[in-house]
Amino acid sequence: MYYKLTIILVLLLSNLQAEYILEMSQRAKSKIDRMPKSVVADMKNIPQNPAFYANQIKPFSKAKQNKLDKKYNKKYFKPWTLSKLDIPTKDFGWEVRFVQRKPIYKSKGKKIPSSTYNKWIKNANYQNINTKRYNAITIKRTNVKALPTTKSFYRDPKRTGEGFPFDYNQNSALHLNVPLFISHYSLDKKWAFVRASYSFGWVKSSDLAIVGEKFQKLFKNGKYAVVIKDNLRLYNKGKSVSIVKLGTIFPISRDKKHYLVATKDTIGYAKIEKLKVIQNGIIAQKPLRFNSKNVGKLAKEFYGEPYGWGGGYECRDCSATTRDFLGVFGIFLRRNSGKQAKDGKSTYIKGLAKEDKKKKIIKDAEPFASLLHVPGHIVLYLGQYKGEPVIMHTYWGIRKNDRSKLVTGRTIITTTEPGKERSDIREKSKLINTLKHIIKF
Repeated sequence: MYYKLTIILVLLLSNLQAEYILEMSQRAKSKIDRMPKSVVADMKNIPQNPAFYANQIKPFSKAKQNKLDKKYNKKYFKPWTLSKLDIPTKDFGWEVRFVQRKPIYKSKGKKIPSSTYNKWIKNANYQNINTKRYNAITIKRTNVKALPTTKSFYRDPKRTGEGFPFDYNQNSALHLNVPLFISHYSLDKKWAFVRASYSFGWVKSSDLAIVGEKFQKLFKNGKYAVVIKDNLRLYNKGKSVSIVKLGTIFPISRDKKHYLVATKDTIGYAKIEKLKVIQNGIIAQKPLRFNSKNVGKLAKEFYGEPYGWGGGYECRDCSATTRDFLGVFGIFLRRNSGKQAKDGKSTYIKGLAKEDKKKKIIKDAEPFASLLHVPGHIVLYLGQYKGEPVIMHTYWGIRKNDRSKLVTGRTIITTTEPGKERSDIREKSKLINTLKHIIKF
């Protein structure tokens, strides 16, 4: 009897240790945290807590959110429905054209020779596009590279707006549990060319797993939760598996006490493990209700995060911020600002006088539910303060008269004229003068 009880106890302890746990954590500090962080008057003179503006919203009806979320889920899982890549011709191969058209450099300014980048291109094995056609899933947060290499490449770092952190090999980043379509592998087999819901490029083979029909049926169960606290961490047996960013999606288990997470077996196929969440307030059923309490609380999670081009260094750029924020509420956005400007109903505002444009934004844009777009940048409209439209955006910097930039380098809250108190800011380059679209959902 004692022997049997011991065996049962060992088995229980073994299962407990094997359980996947999602807990509070933090992003590892890196050189991204050492970037300049200039401060403009807006960041001192207007409220910097997003919750201050949250009472200006119009809550979404449950029916509207469910409709939006249904479209979101369809797009999220679309890679599993593909039989071949569906990337537009004009977009495909941009990375090859990029490195061949003009010189590329290392971060400290040394030119990268053609012999080096031609090896990367050769390794890309593009002649074998669509030869695998596997369905897959990410098993950790992972970077999407333009070419199958961990090496970074830049335009001339000596020029304004180039160099670190603008690594053009950092195409995007994918959360854990993201469905993928694999076109083919690199020659060295270390990389897979994938199409995810909002981006495409090269992902490390070690960061994904192949999925079969049984896995898809269990995973795509129609009931999902989404992470609402940033920089969590997934653990297994006390060992860190992955950082988990706000916006990561987990199917809800049938027992409604756990969530499902994709892992990988010894031969590279995906398997489902149950995930336990002990702490309250870090994950919620998707879509999260769009109300004043939730939008203010959620937006605060992004505030102050360093500018991470393409999702590099476990951070976000402008479009990743808008995508992850609105995604929690069931609004799907694609990878970059230009495509996001077409993901909702757009109102053209270019050409309006400065004050007329501000009035138009305040009149037509919906607080926390509308984006403002200028080529190369996108921002979340929060509402108004003393007659000025207020925005939250992950902003690299403000153009100066000498064409250099005053680097803010993180997610900030400003008016549409950040730096207006400074005489060295270029008037024509101010956001209010360059904004082209209001995007509503």
